[in-house]
Amino acid sequence: MAAPGSPLSFKTPARGRKKAHTVTLRFRGNDTQSIDGKGRVSIPVDFRSVIVAGDNRGQPGDRPTFAIVYGTEDQTHLKCYTLEAIEKIEARIEMMDEGTDERDLLETIFHGCTMNMQLGEDGRIVLPAKLRTKLGLDDKVFFIAGNDHFKIWKPETYAEIEADRANAFLRSKGPGFNPTSLLPKLPVT
Repeated sequence: MAAPGSPLSFKTPARGRKKAHTVTLRFRGNDTQSIDGKGRVSIPVDFRSVIVAGDNRGQPGDRPTFAIVYGTEDQTHLKCYTLEAIEKIEARIEMMDEGTDERDLLETIFHGCTMNMQLGEDGRIVLPAKLRTKLGLDDKVFFIAGNDHFKIWKPETYAEIEADRANAFLRSKGPGFNPTSLLPKLPVT
């Protein structure tokens, strides 16, 4: 358990218990962090409270756990989910017919190509060598929020693939395009 006054305290009354009401926390923002030769990297500060709140298995004082989906060999980033969010995905997979190609693929990705990771008291994790090699990480890691998950990229790969893709899409829509126009309409109450 983190010492009182330490950068990250894990003693939260809601962990391991049913919440009286549901508040959905979302990951927001992006950040570039240094990673050392042993794979130690700090999770962005704003992401940590979401990880803590989304660990519904933990008991007060336990280190928060989240899931890293590293996927198949062609996946160029890591997708990180709270335990609560990954369990929702797993429940949806269980609803699918057994033995179908689609279910087999999703089981491979979300069960076979996923690992649990504990957040250290200092807000850091140790990325295993196989994940650092998969992404080709050197000394920097780029984190970007994605609503109920966040992604970990090699900064150069993100700039080349994802940032270029988003910018190309926005350019294709023309000047003055409002991205919120892509959202579905809210139901009238």
